[in-house]
Amino acid sequence: MRFRVLLASLLLSTQAGAQNYPEKTVTMVVAFPAGGSADLIARSIAEHMTTSWKQNVLVVNRAGASGNIGTESVVRAAADGHTLLYGTTALASSPAVYPKLGYNVLTDLAPVGLIVNQANVLVVHPSLPAKSVRELIALDRAHPKTLNSASAGVGSSNHLALVLFNMLSGANVGHIPYKGAAPAVAETMGGHVHMTFAPVAAAVPPVQAGKLRALGISSTKRSKTLPDVPTINEGGVPGYEAGGWNAMLAPANTPRDVVLKINQAVHAALATPRTQDLLAKSGTEPVTGTPEEFGSFLKSEVVKWGKVVKAAGLVLQ
Repeated sequence: MRFRVLLASLLLSTQAGAQNYPEKTVTMVVAFPAGGSADLIARSIAEHMTTSWKQNVLVVNRAGASGNIGTESVVRAAADGHTLLYGTTALASSPAVYPKLGYNVLTDLAPVGLIVNQANVLVVHPSLPAKSVRELIALDRAHPKTLNSASAGVGSSNHLALVLFNMLSGANVGHIPYKGAAPAVAETMGGHVHMTFAPVAAAVPPVQAGKLRALGISSTKRSKTLPDVPTINEGGVPGYEAGGWNAMLAPANTPRDVVLKINQAVHAALATPRTQDLLAKSGTEPVTGTPEEFGSFLKSEVVKWGKVVKAAGLVLQ
């Protein structure tokens, strides 16, 4: 009898936890600088959560080490749902790139759900003579070890896009890491680097303004936002695909009912006209699903990009 009373008490306590959550301000950590597409989408979701929950959801940018600094701050936070991580594809490559990480991506974080799938756009500075992917590869071969590409950091989706590009095309484009996609695009626009694989949202304005030239899309399908730009696969690199994604995570052991409430709030935010308009402009596709589905996907991504990282010798100490 005493056991039944205790069990009932625990169940009621758990249910009350979900009903009362959030009980204070929620911090959503974006592990990259402000201004990038991940940051903009995160802020739109946080705004909807704030209105829906009637509790502040603050976006905090903690950039550095390809997202590892921001990620570790969430891993070390209390597992009560009041600290969340807005993560990207870099989560899948970090275990291979940084074997001495202070956390385990698959066991120290609780998957909440995928948010969007996102392609990158191979863009070059207008001064570069290459007008297509094939011409870029030919230029690289004619001037070996001359071209370089900016990224959001070692192991980021646009860095991995470059690694895969080099592997499949035979090119040898150098890599210059920055602390986010926004500064990588800015440096390319300024002519300090030759090219970058930029998120669609960051690439469209400078491409339309003639400040960057788009050569190819990293996904298997053309972007609705840039329909005239061929995929890199079409452009002369057979089998090329290097899509990125954004997702929500929490510290491991966050109560499942709280995780589900956050998951539902993310789905609701993705359905709002404001967020849908933002996604359309950024060339990203919304994704919905359960925490378990995202957890399985994350495991497969860790395996996929781990192989690419090791094959390219990108392991850092």
